Amino acid sequence: MNKKELDPEASPSDGIGALLRTSREQREWTQEHLASLVGCTSSYISAVEHGRRKPSQRVATALDWAFGSGEQFLKGRTTTGQQALFEGFPELVRNESKATTIRVYEVSVIPSLLRTHDYERAYQAGPVLRGIATQEQADERSEALFRRQRDLDRTPAPFYQAVIDEGALRRPVGGRDVMAAQLLHLEAMASRPRFRIQVAPFSAPEARSFTLPVVLLTMPNRSVIGYSETQRRGYLERDLETLEEWISEYDYLQGEALSRAASIEFIREVRRGFEHG
Repeated sequence: MNKKELDPEASPSDGIGALLRTSREQREWTQEHLASLVGCTSSYISAVEHGRRKPSQRVATALDWAFGSGEQFLKGRTTTGQQALFEGFPELVRNESKATTIRVYEVSVIPSLLRTHDYERAYQAGPVLRGIATQEQADERSEALFRRQRDLDRTPAPFYQAVIDEGALRRPVGGRDVMAAQLLHLEAMASRPRFRIQVAPFSAPEARSFTLPVVLLTMPNRSVIGYSETQRRGYLERDLETLEEWISEYDYLQGEALSRAASIEFIREVRRGFEHG
């Protein structure tokens, strides 16, 4: 079976997976032997080594015992839940910088590459206020985003397509002034060459194909990489069958959304509502 080469810097799970594989192979242990020592299955060990899952607290403790590694695996496991950037996200960014087409759907917030600095700062303040992120993590996420935004101006620029749920336009992140400026920025971005921004209005609820945000990247070799995330986890999607389904759903979503011109006018009307209270 081919081994997946892991980049320890790519994600927390890749880091702990690489550590596990290196530690096991240095001792010339099979996955089956290690599994018998720590009380799990060999498929579980394989999943951790391939970065598909993180070890439970019990397994991490058992791995530290088996390898005599102090609390290396236990601390690594804890760290996976405390990163500023979601798992899978660094790899998304690396591929995004090479993509020829970027397709995005957002449900309740403005797509990240289209956000103003004030909107992004206000959005990242939410997790800090709720106590699930530190200010340092929020700042790191914002700075990472601003670097990605600058990459949109590369030559040749990628085609950028976004379908935005109406709720994202009406949700007053940062207050009325921040939202008015954000929507004005959105109008300007929608008018740029190689940009196509559409609104999925409340009046067409059946057009909402996805319940989570989705990113589809078309690479120079025409392959497609998908990305989605929940509130606590991000993941890349490379399964061809799943990606074909996502592409089909995205095409349907675009067909049911407002046209480019109608979307710009819709955004303008929502902006005026914020400006006039």
